[in-house]
Amino acid sequence: MGHFKQEQPIFSTRAHVFQIDPNTKKNWVPTSKHAVTVSYFYDSTRNVYRIISLDGSKAIINSTITPNMTFTKTSQKFGQWADSRANTVYGLGFSSEHHLSKFAEKFQEFKEAARLAKEKSQEKMELTSTPSQESAGGDLQSPLTPESINGTDDERTPDVTQNSEPRAEPTQNALSFSHSSAISKHWEAELATLKGNNAKLTAALLESTANVKQWKQQLAAYQEEAERLHKRVTELECVSSQANAVHTHKTELNQTIQELEETLKVKEEEIERLKQEIDNARELQEQRDSLTQKLQEVEIRNKDLEGQLSDLEQRLEKSQNEQEAFRSNLKTLLEILDGKIFELTELRDNLAKLLECS
Repeated sequence: MGHFKQEQPIFSTRAHVFQIDPNTKKNWVPTSKHAVTVSYFYDSTRNVYRIISLDGSKAIINSTITPNMTFTKTSQKFGQWADSRANTVYGLGFSSEHHLSKFAEKFQEFKEAARLAKEKSQEKMELTSTPSQESAGGDLQSPLTPESINGTDDERTPDVTQNSEPRAEPTQNALSFSHSSAISKHWEAELATLKGNNAKLTAALLESTANVKQWKQQLAAYQEEAERLHKRVTELECVSSQANAVHTHKTELNQTIQELEETLKVKEEEIERLKQEIDNARELQEQRDSLTQKLQEVEIRNKDLEGQLSDLEQRLEKSQNEQEAFRSNLKTLLEILDGKIFELTELRDNLAKLLECS
């Protein structure tokens, strides 16, 4: 990928990158786990335009734009283009329709620039080509020779299906319980994250504390050494017979003292930075305690809602039992009524017979 450094990015955006499945030529295969930077590059040495995208150190798109390429919008946020030389189709999923339109405009712009560059290159080769050169048997090399990979003309988008199932409308208490459960899970996730950060900060704090102690010891040693050197300078200055040697030694000692003072200043700045980190760690600890208290309040609220829901379920069950008993009594009453109606019918028939006989 060394030649990438010779090229200059002229437009960049972020998108999810896909390639067509080489086996089925129908389905899309994601080549990036998340949105990555996709850039247009201009190679001034070869006078070509490229689309390049890196996922870490891996080039997941390296496509030279040619005049016969076409960028197609297949949806409001998805576009694709075929690259005939690498036998593949690249697809890009954008976060908005605006980003897709901007990328498509740049594609058309650089495609036209590539076409003009190719025509100028061909004209230049025709002008510089002479019969003497042709008789010499020299082979002309196109300045547009790409070191990149290109793709096919298959353009398809993956199918997306959505399934929805009707759900019964919950009661007001059930909705409150569901909402509180979601809040509880959210705070639990936040608390877990803060616990992890707190553990890291605690380890860093312990390490920083140990470093501070070590630097304090070094500082004390440097101060003692500086004091000893000052005393030595004073002693050497008192010796007049060795004035020149003392002067040279004094200069060296002063330089050493200056270096020690600079080191001391650096250590003091580092101590101040570590103190600030300790204060930040304390603030995070306070935030964690606050979140823990909120989580406890949410758990208490959840327990209350669970009790209310259990009470409602018991009352509903009791009501259902009473309805079943009422239905059973009504059925029995209907059976008795049917019997009485049958008896009255027989009595009427008997009375009618008696009247006929009399």
